[in-house]
Amino acid sequence: MNSRLKNTLQYIGMFALAAGLLWLSLKSIPDVEGESKAEFIWKTWARSNKWYLIVMGIVAMLSHVLRAYRWKMLLVPTGNKVSLGNSFLSLMIGYLVNLAVPRGGEISRCYNLLKLEKTPVEVSFGTVVAERVVDVLCLIILIGISFIVEWDKLMAFINSLPFASGGGGIYKWLILGVIGIGVIVAAIYFFRRNEKIKKIIVGFKEGLLAVFKLENGFSFIVISIFIWLLYFVMSYFVIIAFPETRVLEFSAVLTLFTMGAIAMAAPLPGGAGSYHTIVPLGLVMLYNLPQGEAIAFVFIFHAWQTFIMIVGGVLSLIISYWIIKWRK
Repeated sequence: MNSRLKNTLQYIGMFALAAGLLWLSLKSIPDVEGESKAEFIWKTWARSNKWYLIVMGIVAMLSHVLRAYRWKMLLVPTGNKVSLGNSFLSLMIGYLVNLAVPRGGEISRCYNLLKLEKTPVEVSFGTVVAERVVDVLCLIILIGISFIVEWDKLMAFINSLPFASGGGGIYKWLILGVIGIGVIVAAIYFFRRNEKIKKIIVGFKEGLLAVFKLENGFSFIVISIFIWLLYFVMSYFVIIAFPETRVLEFSAVLTLFTMGAIAMAAPLPGGAGSYHTIVPLGLVMLYNLPQGEAIAFVFIFHAWQTFIMIVGGVLSLIISYWIIKWRK
């Protein structure tokens, strides 16, 4: 099986899984006589406070600007000084591509930056990976805080999941991790013999290690914290925009935000399916929200986030196209 066919089948499988999870989530909305599931979700949308949703969109764009600035900072130690505008345009295009091709946005934003700023793809991709490592650390810290705040509820939730009942799960993941590291090391050793690939690896390494060469590491840390704080504020404004979730306390918002961040990390288009399965389950099991209202809320929440990314991504794509065309 060639690599192109394998990738195609992989993407088909991802979209099929996302569609299946979405269908199961929608099917879980209780039937109401004389009202379709779409009408039920629309009524939930109609009851929302649109001003809070608009504020959430503004906060989302601010978080994207900060993320673009952080990426700009990481590129400086590699000898590539890019403008904040081009960094932002490339980032938004990456978000847009991620909605269609899981993890494809990381590569596409690097290629767009190459066209706008002549930044080598292997170097910029290394900085993207460095960003992801920092974000994973932030997510781990957030999960730790959530467990401290809502230990009893989260442990009860985890124990209720299907995989929690099986033994040896953690050891399987450790074994898979060791095997994965071994494959990566072997691949690097093999590819080092090829000069062209060696150049790519060197550039990738340069971008990856840029985080240790920052002129102002403290600013980088502060910006990373603010990015995640803005993500939390986004969730807060959406939650208080709906009467069904407005009664939730601060600790509940933190827990649901953490669950949503984990769901969005799944290799599915824009977190579709995983987000619509995990977050409603948490709302129902941890905070006794009616199942129908929980699912409708999550569908609207995710759709609103996706709408913002699509608008921002399409506009960034158009602007980038005209900039590149004008330069030519």
